[in-house]
Amino acid sequence: MNYRFSSRVSQLKSSAVRDILKLTQGKDMISFAGGLPAEELFPVQAVREAADRVFAAGPSALQYGLTEGYLPLREQLCERMAAKQMNVSPEQMILTTGSQQAIDLLVGVLTEPGDAILVEKPTYLASLQVFALHGLKVIAAESDEDGIIPEDAERLIREHRPRLLYAVPTFGNPTGRVWSLERRRKLLALCKQYQMPIIEDDPYGDIKFDESEQFPTLLSLEGQVERGTVFYTSTFSKTVAPALRTGWAIGDSSVIGMVAKAKQAADLHSSTMDQQILSQLLRGFKLDDHIRTISKSYGERMLEMHELLKRQGLKDVAWVKPKGGMFLWLELPDGLDAEALLRCAVQKGVAFVPGSSFYAENPQRNTARLNYTYNTGARTAQGVERFVEALGEFTARS
Repeated sequence: MNYRFSSRVSQLKSSAVRDILKLTQGKDMISFAGGLPAEELFPVQAVREAADRVFAAGPSALQYGLTEGYLPLREQLCERMAAKQMNVSPEQMILTTGSQQAIDLLVGVLTEPGDAILVEKPTYLASLQVFALHGLKVIAAESDEDGIIPEDAERLIREHRPRLLYAVPTFGNPTGRVWSLERRRKLLALCKQYQMPIIEDDPYGDIKFDESEQFPTLLSLEGQVERGTVFYTSTFSKTVAPALRTGWAIGDSSVIGMVAKAKQAADLHSSTMDQQILSQLLRGFKLDDHIRTISKSYGERMLEMHELLKRQGLKDVAWVKPKGGMFLWLELPDGLDAEALLRCAVQKGVAFVPGSSFYAENPQRNTARLNYTYNTGARTAQGVERFVEALGEFTARS
């Protein structure tokens, strides 16, 4: 039988990270590609004990649940959000299968095919897949070390009238950048002025290397949820474990209600087993202490990779040392194509993500994203050595 695929699916590009992960399976490959947390830091025993408590409560733990998600966990998350000056109620929150689904559902209820959506240049590559699936025209605003440049954003808003702004203001993926407070306020004011909702994606915000630094969310700066501009998404994937596949979205209750209807059509509800385990975990486990532990370890791993690269004295290679998150963003010599470099690097046993994957159009091809959280010690050192060797051979041939 010849199958006919829908036009929106036929035009989808496969995730570069997912494809690279396939290349690295079963080989002596050091991967700096995926945004993988360190497995040795997963709270395995605490999760096991939390699961035991769930099963001890009886067989109802295996029953269907609410589309909006397990109420006790939503209540616990409301308390955690309040500690970040985001005062929300369970009715203004929905639990999702990771924050990726939260983005997908919000986009689905707030846009129509053919609409424009404004993003930062560069931006999270999986979000670009979501926007393509929904038939959106992606408009990318220029950015610098302080975030999206407001003047360019306003120019694009006037020209294209986008329906939404999607942004990762804190430890962005792929760049690791943090928007300045001034930029946050300006972009929030701009979106309010043009009546343009914001999806604030915050999967990395807790992973900061200097605990004294504060990076307020756009939602906290706006100070309101009902009839508000900001829809906030986050996840337990980076702070607990990605296999539990639990994220959440926060926003105006009427919009969250529409998201719930869309979710009913998609999957009825996300795993209530995972949600109950997380709820039990939050009762008997000091999550904030655990976040401090992983943040300290990831900060050390970032410095390790930073110093290894710095000692190489790489000509015409630049990066900014991140203050948190999971990634180093490299700008390579002018004219170098990082996709071609990847093929050379894989032959030497190291993988990374070419930066072109993070652009909606006109990609900066001499860029690369390196993850520093998954490896450490000798593997990081060997991986950097292989990367630098590949870079040297490739530039010599070019």
